[in-house]
This record gives sequence, C-alpha cells and structure tokens, in this order.
Amino acid sequence: MKIDCHAHIMPSHWPDLKYKFGYGGFIQLEHIEKTGAVNMLRDDGKFFRTVEQNCINPEAVLWDMAANNVDKMVLCTVPVLFNYWAKPKDTAWWSQFLNDHIAKIQSDYSSQFIGLGTLPMQDIPLAIKELERLKTLGIPGVQMGSNINKVNLDDDSFMSFYAAAESLDMCLFIHPWEMMGEEFTQKFWLPWLVGMPAETSRAICSMIFGGVFDKFPKLRVMFAHAGGSFPFTLGRIAQGWSVRPDLVNLNDVKNPKDYIGKFWVDGITHDSKSFEYLLDLFGADKICYGTDYPFPLGDLEHGKFIEENMNISNSDKNKIFSQSVQTFLNIK
Repeated sequence: MKIDCHAHIMPSHWPDLKYKFGYGGFIQLEHIEKTGAVNMLRDDGKFFRTVEQNCINPEAVLWDMAANNVDKMVLCTVPVLFNYWAKPKDTAWWSQFLNDHIAKIQSDYSSQFIGLGTLPMQDIPLAIKELERLKTLGIPGVQMGSNINKVNLDDDSFMSFYAAAESLDMCLFIHPWEMMGEEFTQKFWLPWLVGMPAETSRAICSMIFGGVFDKFPKLRVMFAHAGGSFPFTLGRIAQGWSVRPDLVNLNDVKNPKDYIGKFWVDGITHDSKSFEYLLDLFGADKICYGTDYPFPLGDLEHGKFIEENMNISNSDKNKIFSQSVQTFLNIK
C-alpha cells in the first residue's frame, strides 16, 4: 500500500476576498478556459503561480494516483493560502472555508483521500476553536507554517495550542513558508531551493530548543521535505548545544540528537543516497513517503527512487510507504 503523506489541493473557486474583507493582499484565481489551468494572482494582479486541474479537481488527482499505484493521499491547502497576515477574524472565516472544502473531499472520497486542515494561527484562541471543529469533522490534524508572521514555533503564545492539539489527539504537519532572508535571495529561485530547507530546520530547532517535545511528549509532529537541512546539519547543531549552552540551551533540553524519534519527516530527498542517510538517521518508523504533489519541486515519480533502491529492505519500504503515516495520523 502507498499512502502519500504530503499533497496539496485547493478549491477551484472562492469569493473576491478583497471585496469581502475590504482590504487587499489575497490570492485570486484566473481560469484559463482553453487548458483548464488556473493562474494564481495577487489581488493587485501580480502573478504567483499557474496550477493545473490536479491542484483543484479531485478526479484529476485520482487519475494520477491510479497511474502511479498510489492508494491514498493526505491533502492539505497550498501554503500561500494560510493568510496568517490578515485580520484574525477574516483568516478564521477563510480557514473554515478551506477546511469545509477539504472535509467534503475526504467525505466524498473516503477510500482515497485524508484531509489536513488549516488554522488562523495568528490568534491562538480562534485557532483552537477551529481545531476543535476539525475534530468533529473527522479531520485528523492540521498543516501549519514553519513560522507564524516571523514568530518562531517555540514562542510562549503557542503553548496552549500545542496543549490543545495533544489533548485532542490532532497531529501537526509543519510546512516551510515565508522563508527567512527571502528578500535577499530572489535570484535563481533560491527561496525555494535554499530558503525552504533552512526554514524547516528553523522550525525543528525552535521546537527542540524551546522544549516543545519535552512539554508535550504525546504531540505528533511531522516536518516537510525530509526535515529540510536539519538532518544534514545535525552534527553542527548538536555541537552548538554542547559548546555554547549559554546561547543555545536556554531551556535545559537534551542533546538535539536525542530528539530523533520524537517527530516524523516525509521522505522527499529526490536522491537515493540522501534518502539512505535519512533512513539511517531517523529509521523507517519516522519517515513517511510523501511527494509534495502536484508541484514541480515534488517527487512526481511517486516514490520510484525509494521503490527501486535495493539497499532498502521490503520491511522498511512497507513502513515508509504506509505504516509510518498511519501511526502519525493515528488511523488504520
């Protein structure tokens, strides 16, 4: 069985949010009738991205799944639609809109799709309220950004949210967005190539050094893109914890290496040797097959580089392709 833990979808239509809320900055859609593709535009007309039907139409996704022997996909929104920057009550409305869309897909295609919600993370009471509603809709968890309006995930303001997620048995999928240093790295697509891996490491280190995994030992967290640059710089991170505790170990946490096994990562490395290192570090129990479908930086061969790797046992492949994500989501 193959369960893709990391895939994206969005509604094919939504209201004019600038008109609805009375201010700008939101993404709007421009449908291209001849091709069925959709342009994502800022409401000032600035182009962001073009997506195909497989980002808006579940039936198109099912065709790709069948062609690549994928049994289930975990679907979440496109991070540019988080809208954490907007007024909290407006993001709360928007989150409900997106979550109702995800919940309907999960309900209509229950044997193929599992949904993760989104939240107004800039307002924790509103985020918890929507988290509780998602629980009643049968959604097993949420996707959230690697930072919230440039605030790291160890901030005290998030602790009540982590407590609620742990109590409700809702998992968290951390996806990089609003990459640090983005204003200095626009050339060569560096925000996506360099910034995103660094952002994910920023999120992992913030949660480790902030004591989140110690305070909430039952909280289930997964990080996108194989943990970003974290696995490959863990030695340096641990060395910093060791030699400069005055700067690093402000919350009396353990060696960062000791937190391996406390969280999951998806397996998107695009490279067999890198994946072998990831597997050696994390173990198959904590790696979930994912693709970042349907975007071009994703694994659009749907795990082929893992399936064809003769150095990975069939037992580990079974864990990576289905068992690990079932444990993360706490589903059967």
